[in-house]
Amino acid sequence: MILAGDLVAGDKLNEVSLAEMLGVSRGPVREAFRALEEAGLVQQEKNCGVFVRQISVEEADEIYEVRAALDELIGRKLASIIKPVQVQELRMLLERMDGMVALGDVDGYLKLNLSFHDALVQFTANKKLLHTYRRLVNELNLFRRSALAQKGSLPTSTTEHHQIVDAIAAGDAQAAGDIMREHAVAGRNRMHKAQAQKTAAAEQIALKSS
Repeated sequence: MILAGDLVAGDKLNEVSLAEMLGVSRGPVREAFRALEEAGLVQQEKNCGVFVRQISVEEADEIYEVRAALDELIGRKLASIIKPVQVQELRMLLERMDGMVALGDVDGYLKLNLSFHDALVQFTANKKLLHTYRRLVNELNLFRRSALAQKGSLPTSTTEHHQIVDAIAAGDAQAAGDIMREHAVAGRNRMHKAQAQKTAAAEQIALKSS
């Protein structure tokens, strides 16, 4: 629900309602809350409850900086170890993502985007890298939907994905690493653009209300 965008930063999670909806006792829900907190998706506030985590633009910048370095490592590593069947799997994901772009389906694209990047990290066969990367991606996902919803962002993002796979499939470690790092930087820039648009819109509303 959080990764799909059904819940946004600041939303409160109701333990009783979720237990009833899922048909389980409150114990498993509390365990799920702890797992979500560990994943960086929620935060528990004493005497207040559990809320979808809010991260600042400054924190997101720090995460993107780390992610850019990891992405470069992933690209370089995959270019030397990727298997043909894995390349085929990535290209199949890209085809589905292209379909979401054609439909303008931001939510559908975002889900596949997560699957695409997760597959890239899984194919490195480095469990520590996978754990670290997933935590970073989960936290950034709280920001990324608005960034991808900008006009022109989906086609640009999917073009970058095709370039990544082409470089990895060609065994070009330098290009694969560079393109993946640039893709992370581009994602950071899209985030800042989305935040600037939100701020401008809020200022316009404030002016009209005054």
